[in-house]
Amino acid sequence: METDRTFGTVTVLLGDKNGKYPHGNSILVRGRDASLMIDPSLAVAERADELRDTADVVVLSHVHEDHVAGLFLFPRATVHAHRADAPGLRSLDGLMDIYGYGEPLTSGMRSYVTDTFHFTARPDTRDYDDGARFDLGGVHVRSFHLPGHTRGHCALLIEPEGVLFLGDIDLTGFGPYYGDAWSDLADFERSLQRVRDIPARVWVSFHHVGVVEDYVTFASKLDGFAGKIPARERAMVDCLREPRTMDELVAHRFLYPPHAKAAFIDAVERRTIQQHLDRLVAGGRVVEVGPKQFRAV
Repeated sequence: METDRTFGTVTVLLGDKNGKYPHGNSILVRGRDASLMIDPSLAVAERADELRDTADVVVLSHVHEDHVAGLFLFPRATVHAHRADAPGLRSLDGLMDIYGYGEPLTSGMRSYVTDTFHFTARPDTRDYDDGARFDLGGVHVRSFHLPGHTRGHCALLIEPEGVLFLGDIDLTGFGPYYGDAWSDLADFERSLQRVRDIPARVWVSFHHVGVVEDYVTFASKLDGFAGKIPARERAMVDCLREPRTMDELVAHRFLYPPHAKAAFIDAVERRTIQQHLDRLVAGGRVVEVGPKQFRAV
């Protein structure tokens, strides 16, 4: 287990290997009047004896399985998700809609999120919007809507400490993930621009990178993360020097390495590739030369 990091009223609860999936990094904020947990992860679930009922409020950066794995420890807390993602926490069906994989994958995902991530529906989930402020007494948390990863994905700024929780703008070498039904490539690109201008002194990612304490490092990691989008697009255009079908593009893989075997990978690759293809065709860089067959111009 990684060592927690503390910044005034903020404790960063680091998961295994800085929150490498399926783990994640969560945040506990202790104010004068109330305490608040951001994205209770498997790292929180594994510290149940210590962390159970330590938060009066739970705020989610977005609704995905790994961000709610410790939520069952806070049955009395008020739970908040951005209104665009909240249906995914109110019911298991809602969460499946976010992924949008369809059968037969959806049945497996239902078991996966309940068995591995302790998913428990919270019909009492409250909506929040861009700019929402959660006052805890002497400290507050403010939301910045940064969609793309999901429709409701947000960054959360804890003030006056200046700690910005980035959610799944996670600065990893894998790059941005926009492979679900409720993901959007163009939205993600706009969010990557907006996040640069949020005033912060410490940046915390849910996965891998963990804590960054200077802007130069943050900006450099963000540049590398964002750069994966045009790199994928270049790779697709290069692959399309010869005509390819969608199935051939999916088999080629532009996100995951060839050895990765998860059942959902083809669905994620397909959704990701389709968004790039739509843009490339609209921009005249790729043409459809046959039924569902594409070639670079």
